Amino acid sequence: MADKTTDIQKQETEKVERIERSRAAKIFNPDVDIVERKNDIMVIADMPGIDEASVDITLENNVLSIYGKVDWDVPDKLKLLHGEYGIGDYQRVFTLSGDVNREKIEATVNNGVLKIVLPKAEAAKTKKIAVRAETK
Repeated sequence: MADKTTDIQKQETEKVERIERSRAAKIFNPDVDIVERKNDIMVIADMPGIDEASVDITLENNVLSIYGKVDWDVPDKLKLLHGEYGIGDYQRVFTLSGDVNREKIEATVNNGVLKIVLPKAEAAKTKKIAVRAETK
């Protein structure tokens, strides 16, 4: 029983930080995959309804912020009788641990899937160090 109480307390403290918005819309945390490769880090986010014009990505002090704005209106001459799909904006914020080459960051979006490639800076890349035998 003590474990459940601890989990609930942790969840509540994580939700304390809130951001006030001027736009009255739900904010969803998109599901993401983060893959570290040899020369870069790739972030893949599922953000249905966004396109290249409606997403904003910033990197400041190793904090990567992703914000996607979704506008959805019922087409003219139609009336929504029942809706189960939640419409809203997307936001995720990550703290990056390594150095990123800010000049070469690339982002693409296709069918609501956002891919951000964060190339590692030369200082952050793994370097192989040769070992040689010592002669006496």
